[in-house]
Amino acid sequence: MSSSRDPDCIFCKIISREVPAAIIHEDDRTIAFMDAFPSSKGHALVVPKDHHPNLLTLPTDLLQAAAALAQRIARAQKQALQPDGIIVSQFNGEAAGQTVFHYHVHVVPRWKGQDSAVHGRKQEDLQVLQEVASQIAAAL
Repeated sequence: MSSSRDPDCIFCKIISREVPAAIIHEDDRTIAFMDAFPSSKGHALVVPKDHHPNLLTLPTDLLQAAAALAQRIARAQKQALQPDGIIVSQFNGEAAGQTVFHYHVHVVPRWKGQDSAVHGRKQEDLQVLQEVASQIAAAL
């Protein structure tokens, strides 16, 4: 595996531990961590460790690895948090709503009556995110 990184990319900085994050799980190719601006309790991001701006540039094998981890995270969220549903979404390009240009998948638990927006507006405390990450990780 290559280890391409973008020194200006926030996700690459999380992967290299330059920026703290509430990590749920990682392996040699992918990482899952809590969104710092969650739109819902348990809002997680699944990211390949190699830097690729979007779906159109991502190699198929990394797409498959990210999809498999997104499924594992969704199953763990269901068990740990017992949401009524789970949104799995992915954006490509600014016009589509992408705000970080490193391929990533949002895995967002939802409860009945809750707004379905995927991007949150308020940064959550890292300690709170770490506690939820631990709950989800325990269910993996």
